[in-house]
Amino acid sequence: MSGPPAPSFEFVEPLRTERLVLRPMTLDDVDEVYAYQRRDDVCRYLLHEARSRDEVVEWVGKYAAATRLAEEHDWIEPAIVVDGRVIGHMYLTIASLENRGAEIGWTLHPDFQGKGYAHEAAVAMLDLAFGELGMHRVRAELDPRNDASIALCRRLGMREEAYFVKDLMFRGDWADTGVYAILDEEWAARGAAADAE
Repeated sequence: MSGPPAPSFEFVEPLRTERLVLRPMTLDDVDEVYAYQRRDDVCRYLLHEARSRDEVVEWVGKYAAATRLAEEHDWIEPAIVVDGRVIGHMYLTIASLENRGAEIGWTLHPDFQGKGYAHEAAVAMLDLAFGELGMHRVRAELDPRNDASIALCRRLGMREEAYFVKDLMFRGDWADTGVYAILDEEWAARGAAADAE
């Protein structure tokens, strides 16, 4: 018995939502990415500390080159653009081809939090994961102290599936990890319920 066809997505055209454009990053975005990646409050729950401008240049180059989702561990990290300004970025990777699993993440400039932009961008990424890529399950791994990301997971319909205690060495100390996830049929049911309203 064969499974669904292998996923294939080339990120060459921007994804558009009601208020946002999600597009591959370019080196022209360095200053706007640096504006939030240099901040300790933004990086508080991330696996990296605040970055220097040179580090941001290096990472934006990597983000810009990551445009294909087809093989296990392929990833994209598109810019979230509002009115021509990069206000953050999304993350989507194929975690398992055999099990049709993906992982999602997000980072947003604090000046733009609380306006629904991360939710809108995450919906577009989940639509891509379950639609174009045919994923079965998408998870988010996060620091359980990150209340804003937990609230976003819940708004997206993701459930808490795991809470690992002191499983990760994080900046010289042990830290916990939370895992939230949603299945393809759950995402489809949310869409059908929204269409019925």
